[in-house]
Amino acid sequence: MDDSLIYKYAFPSSVIQKSGKDELFLSKYSEIQKNSEAPCYFWGTIRNPFIISRCLVTLSNVVKSNYSLTPAQLALIKDPIVTAGNERIRFEGFSQCAGVYARVDVLPDALDGEFLENGTTNVDFNPPILTALNSLRSDAKLMMSVGQKEVGIHIDNEHIVERKVPLPDKWIRGLSSVQIYLSKSEKSFTLNRVQAQQLFRDIPKGIIKTDYYLSIRGNLPVFSPAKSISGVCVGGLHRLRLLEPLLPYIDCLQIFSHSSMQSTTWQLYFGSIRFSLTLSRISWRGFSGEGAVLDFLLNDLPEHWIQAMDNYSYANQSFNPVQFAIAENLDFDKVDRLTGKLTAMGLLGFDLDENQFFYRRLPFNPDRIIKLNPRIKGAEKLIADQKVEIISNVEGKIKAYVEGSDIRHTILLDKSSERCTCEWYTKYQGERGPCKHVLAVKKMINYK
Repeated sequence: MDDSLIYKYAFPSSVIQKSGKDELFLSKYSEIQKNSEAPCYFWGTIRNPFIISRCLVTLSNVVKSNYSLTPAQLALIKDPIVTAGNERIRFEGFSQCAGVYARVDVLPDALDGEFLENGTTNVDFNPPILTALNSLRSDAKLMMSVGQKEVGIHIDNEHIVERKVPLPDKWIRGLSSVQIYLSKSEKSFTLNRVQAQQLFRDIPKGIIKTDYYLSIRGNLPVFSPAKSISGVCVGGLHRLRLLEPLLPYIDCLQIFSHSSMQSTTWQLYFGSIRFSLTLSRISWRGFSGEGAVLDFLLNDLPEHWIQAMDNYSYANQSFNPVQFAIAENLDFDKVDRLTGKLTAMGLLGFDLDENQFFYRRLPFNPDRIIKLNPRIKGAEKLIADQKVEIISNVEGKIKAYVEGSDIRHTILLDKSSERCTCEWYTKYQGERGPCKHVLAVKKMINYK
């Protein structure tokens, strides 16, 4: 598969007897190791097994869903990423088209166990584990282990042996873009259980191809195809039906919207467990092609900066750019670029409630960043082929020409806008990140 990373596990998965009970440990893999000798990252019980089982089944449904792919592409089902660290466990996954991102956050009060180290892996939610989760009783005991002999699920006297799976490049690209969108999102609405259920009953049937707007009329949240100044734009509204099985159990629902309406996030609360669903603006357009991190990848950064930031995040299991800038005496622009770089490497996610990045270790080599972003490669080739000509650069206003295959493009840049005469810019108007011509000009002049 051209779009997947195939990797090997250092140790086989195994079932170990401990205190008269069987525990399943799934082997992990990482191309970047911090403490590879740690035998286990977390082991213990989940205090609300019924809710976590409902959330994990819903996450699996997100992973299996698609809103744009062909039947052949659908055969390549992928599975959730699991991170243990900072006294919590996070499960993450994308729909097959990478236009829907879901995450389950299991917070400290929902866990009764011990964190020995932090780490990340991805596991296979095969039919046996889904059957076990679907049939889990409210009084059942659910044990979980995450670590070098990785994510294990033990329900009463039943254990499930998992398979290792490849991690698609599309997920890496999507994970980096969606975290940038989350970091630029703000809370718009909070709904109680009754309001949320009433709202979801009003979702039109079938596939919805036009934008809808969520607003509050009186005390009632409503969806409408009519644009509203105070409303939140939701593209591909039908994708929200993935959340319907969870609504009867929620404490509340919070909706977060991106600053320019490029995504919405729907976060469900169940005490110390959260389930969040983030939708791309257009249902057939995945986060993997949005280009949110491209500006951060333009200029090379000193390796010791990246290493210092990585070590800081690893030690703290979270990352606050402002605090890091002050602690390391770096200007905020440099820290923004560092944050984007680590996010593009898959090392940072974003927590909306805590308003800060969290640390994760994906099985991913940073050297593949450029390969996963073809517009960056295209920009570098334009520069190497000497097809970029800077016409003027006065007080932050830049005009340049870039030779295309059969036409010369004009690029205009200033601190508040960027324009290009190419087809990409004409079609998307910057909503999917800059085109390769703009990137080439920015890189040529080290534009900040």
